[in-house]
Amino acid sequence: MNHSDHEEKEAGLAAAYPESPHGNAYPAANTADRDEDRMSYADTVVSDSNFKPMGVLKVEAAEAFWNHKTKWILFGSLLLAAYVYSLDGMTTYLYNAAAWSEFGLHSSLGRVQTANSIIIAVGKPFWAKLSDAYGRGEAFLGLAILYGVGYAVIAGAQGAGAMYAGQVIYTLGYTGLQILLQIIVADLTTLRWRALVNSILTVWFILNAFVAAEISARVTNWRWGYGMFAILMPATLLPVIISLLWAQWKGKKILKERGVQAVKEPPMARLKRALIEMDFVGLLLLGMSLALILLTFALVYKANGKWKNPSMIAMLVVGCILFPIFLAYEWKVPARPVFPMRWFRRLPIFGACLIGFLDFVSFYLQFTYLYSFASVTVDWAKPQHLTYFTYTQTLCLTFFGICAGAFMAWTRRFKWMITVGLCIRLLGCGLMLHARGPSGNMASLVMCQVLQGIGGGIAHTAMIVAAQASVSHIDVATVTAVVLLLTEVGNSVGSAAATGLWQEYMPGELATFVPTNNQTLLTELFGDMTSIVALPPGDPIKLGAITAYEHMMHRLVVGATVVAIFPIIVSIFMIKDIRLTDAQNAYDGKDLEGKPVEEADELYQIEKEEMAHRINRHSSATAA
Repeated sequence: MNHSDHEEKEAGLAAAYPESPHGNAYPAANTADRDEDRMSYADTVVSDSNFKPMGVLKVEAAEAFWNHKTKWILFGSLLLAAYVYSLDGMTTYLYNAAAWSEFGLHSSLGRVQTANSIIIAVGKPFWAKLSDAYGRGEAFLGLAILYGVGYAVIAGAQGAGAMYAGQVIYTLGYTGLQILLQIIVADLTTLRWRALVNSILTVWFILNAFVAAEISARVTNWRWGYGMFAILMPATLLPVIISLLWAQWKGKKILKERGVQAVKEPPMARLKRALIEMDFVGLLLLGMSLALILLTFALVYKANGKWKNPSMIAMLVVGCILFPIFLAYEWKVPARPVFPMRWFRRLPIFGACLIGFLDFVSFYLQFTYLYSFASVTVDWAKPQHLTYFTYTQTLCLTFFGICAGAFMAWTRRFKWMITVGLCIRLLGCGLMLHARGPSGNMASLVMCQVLQGIGGGIAHTAMIVAAQASVSHIDVATVTAVVLLLTEVGNSVGSAAATGLWQEYMPGELATFVPTNNQTLLTELFGDMTSIVALPPGDPIKLGAITAYEHMMHRLVVGATVVAIFPIIVSIFMIKDIRLTDAQNAYDGKDLEGKPVEEADELYQIEKEEMAHRINRHSSATAA
């Protein structure tokens, strides 16, 4: 293909290809001439997977129809949705105890939270692939329905079955909204502004830290509490859905010019294509593996015999066996894998995943029992002061995340911001060794939370951009989901480790420092921290329990501090110092419409050819 032909295609004037004989809604490529043409066309429309999924093609075609006015309308709609999302997250959990207690299920709250964490983790790759296969607008529509239906079922529940069903449905919608907000921002912003826009969407957590408490105090009926969000969340998502579907509808003309047309095909053929696009088998293997592993960590300390329990051992072993099977499958089989093995060549992606995982392990090692520790060891003047303390780190994460996004837009760099942020996080974690002891006080505890919030806000704002900058647009949704998935796994591992240490050592600490031989009392103090808080100041039992809590917290903080060192090392040696330009990513150097604007990464051409071969091989196997 000559140079003039290539330039013509860069201008978006490519002749339409005929429909694929395999029933795909993509350009056909079944002759040698067409293969050559296709590879040149891939330079402008297609990235490292040769053919982009329909969802990504829709986004890039729609980009031509976004102007300043319509983009501001969309961002305003996203801000509104983000506000209600944060308000929901900070309000409805306050109704949990009353709602589940009405059906005698308060003791099941731990299992419900475990199930929620698993769905939130493994649901992210599912929504990422769904939005790639069908479109962002369609994915938002699906999660809005699940969100509303889930809360409606909970609000009208008359039994345990309805409560469990509603919780599962709602959580599927909740995790979808989490990941889709990140994906939409990545679709519509360049590298330079992405971190700032992402962080602005979280600004509502500052306001809602105070609003949520007022709402829960005024709306005391838990059914109304859930019911109002069953209406509010879908209603506030409606402008986002309409904006996205409108832009996708306007972009149909460009898709036709590029030779991408919807293909009329039987329902089973359409289903088969959708499952291939989503890598359904890969999603299933990943979900089963992580669910078994995370469920083991969550339940092991409640099981008889703990780690010696045969059921726990079996779940962990099967989960660990399924994970390498998942990796082997992803390496050899799917055309569009959930976790492309080629990512292992790109240290920034691997580094972002490790930082997210290790930092969350460190964070939850100390945070899991921080509320209990603060309740027992500090004499709070008012109950709401303890609530404000628990929100301190969230507020700092949000505020300094916005500051970090603005700084990244100004300097166009982020590598050393991640390192500095993680160092500040380590400092805050290390100072807890002093703050949690008898020489510490409330001010030192608060300062530790402030420092960790500053460091975490800086590091995590830049971490997502580091991963997104290292992939082409076709992989943005998936890489975002993978990074967030591994942070959720870090959450589970850190919480499980903290729980294990607490279960193992806390009874002994209480027996050592509480001046009593009454085993019933010691068991009560271990199982119910409120019985310690209720004791009068200066009571020998309370003073002994405070000392036990301080010693136990020391163990957790030491572990958290040691783990917090490793993300810093990873950031120095694995995160690339990429310049944040006005491209969609730094990998293939293309803009938001999929057109080249700068030089591509050296790995791009190599991996593009490898993926073209993989797609051709998979298409041949499907046709056969």
